[in-house]
Amino acid sequence: MPTILNPYLSFKDNAREAMNFYQSVLGGDLTISTFDDFHAAQDESEGPLVMHSMLTTPSGITLMASDTPERMEYRPGTNFSISLSGDDEEELRGYWDKLTDGATITMPLEKAMWGDTFGMLVDKFGISWLVNVASQPEGQSSEESAADVTPQV
Repeated sequence: MPTILNPYLSFKDNAREAMNFYQSVLGGDLTISTFDDFHAAQDESEGPLVMHSMLTTPSGITLMASDTPERMEYRPGTNFSISLSGDDEEELRGYWDKLTDGATITMPLEKAMWGDTFGMLVDKFGISWLVNVASQPEGQSSEESAADVTPQV
């Protein structure tokens, strides 16, 4: 699968509502995972919040979003990031390595709880970046892995 670049939006307790609205506007398939789904809630109030959602449309639009837990800063106007994702590890690590020049790494690029390799940083210009390298089952090629991806609503 090719590397995609898309906006990643942050919300305060209404990511599900926002993403359902964007789906009604743009169409497409929407997946939503909560902090409970990944057993990642650090406080029980975080459990039902959206940890990750993704809207993909037939016209090629990809929009991702999540809720911001109480333990993290939320500032409207700066509640977005740029996300790079795909399964070409060499390409994505290359982007990561270059983006780290003068950056503040907020989460190192390493194996994440959902099985992919993931990292976050704020570049030297103040832009937040997310990099996600999709994991592949052993012995499976990038093309085979991309064919197995089935969006769910």
